Amino acid sequence: MGRARVGDASRLAVGARRQSLGRVGDARQGSETVSHRRVGALSARRADANPPVRAQPSGGAPQRARRACGARRAHRPLARARDGGRHGARRDPCQRAVRDHARREPRAAAPPLRAHRALDPRSPALSAPVWIADAAALAATARTLAAAAEVALDTEGDSLHHYPERLALMQLATPVGVWLIDPLALPDLTPLVPVFAGQSPVVVVHAGDNDLSHLKRRYGFAFRSIFDTSIAARFVGATSLGLDTLLETWLGVTLPPSRQRDDWSVRPLAPGQIDYAAADVRHLFALKERLTQELGARGRLAWMEEECAALAAQIVPERVVDPDAYLGVKGARELSPRGLAILRELWALRESLARAADRPPFKILSEDILLAIARAAPRDTASLATLPGVTSRVLSRWGQPLAVAVERALALREANLPQWPQRPRARIPGSVSRRIEALRKWRAGATQRIGLEPGVLLPNRLIGQIAEAAPRTIEQLAGVDGVRRWRAEAFGAEIIAALGGP
Repeated sequence: MGRARVGDASRLAVGARRQSLGRVGDARQGSETVSHRRVGALSARRADANPPVRAQPSGGAPQRARRACGARRAHRPLARARDGGRHGARRDPCQRAVRDHARREPRAAAPPLRAHRALDPRSPALSAPVWIADAAALAATARTLAAAAEVALDTEGDSLHHYPERLALMQLATPVGVWLIDPLALPDLTPLVPVFAGQSPVVVVHAGDNDLSHLKRRYGFAFRSIFDTSIAARFVGATSLGLDTLLETWLGVTLPPSRQRDDWSVRPLAPGQIDYAAADVRHLFALKERLTQELGARGRLAWMEEECAALAAQIVPERVVDPDAYLGVKGARELSPRGLAILRELWALRESLARAADRPPFKILSEDILLAIARAAPRDTASLATLPGVTSRVLSRWGQPLAVAVERALALREANLPQWPQRPRARIPGSVSRRIEALRKWRAGATQRIGLEPGVLLPNRLIGQIAEAAPRTIEQLAGVDGVRRWRAEAFGAEIIAALGGP
């Protein structure tokens, strides 16, 4: 995990909005006339011969502006040039005229997306995002993706705005096309499941742990062949692993401004959201190619492949309600058993309120407020009002249920009060401690020598496991859970020597 409702395109063409949406959709496409490499004359001829299908007819000032500048520019891809940035050196009057018109159009316009149509997968027209919001289009998209050698994948959730979190957008791409899947309109993504279950296509992700886990848990996806550009970047020594940083460093590509805090469940998506969502997948292939070259030159490609295979095979357990989740509140350890009982009741109340309101729990009541109430144990709303953070809004909405929750905890018998779990700290034998120090010392030197971060070469968790297992041979080292074959083969002899082995 790792960077959240657009309706069906056919619905967007209804009523008086048809003309406005058509104008703005054209204006947006006209303004975004340049891909990160300009489409040549041949591409322009192909696009003219097979113009993109739209949810409604084109028209208005943007169309006239394009005619004035030449008909061959009318069907260029949606994506903004990444190599020149938003205001690159190559400007043209047509682009400027249409962009200026687009700025005067209302914000509530439909996204500048093409309606789905089966197209030649080699066509440059596929470089514009295709919005998928009906079952037939999803099935056709799945067939196209299944025939590709590699597919880029990303998702957008709505965890900052809704509760429980939902998948709000799924971005998929091949080297010639981008598809934006609307899971709010398509709750059944079954047609996509077999696409990713085999060795082909290779699924290219960036920091895809959360994306893959959610798809596995919620939709039953399985993955066999993964290339995670974040993992690959770690193995070439990168320390800043954000996609924007890696694209700038390796490709000279600048991404659109971040939209990670947007509510991705709101429809229609804004043009900036569409640009952001498409950019998150369309550049992953070029980044994969560059990182693969670098990994090959350093002899580390197999290392990355083994880690990606482990990510693909990772089993994702079902989420269960943790009855002790309230103990994670910062400051909870300072509470008395009675205070813990109040905090437990408040936590359960907040969870219930959040689900009923479809809002994240932290937007209902902050943990600071929960802790303040648990400490003060107010018995009525008047006492609640004196606590820091308890505003008039909080009191008017939830004052009474909060007071009831506190009273419920205060009524508990002493024997029923929660206790802080007592976990005995295991004493580490001196021999294990010495091996831990020896492994840390070896790791410090090795990371400097080969240019890898310590957590990539040998995480602290593995240091503890190896020190406890005390392997005497490389074969025994390879048997320690999580060591991986690449560590045993490339560094096994050094690790055994550091442990004092033969």
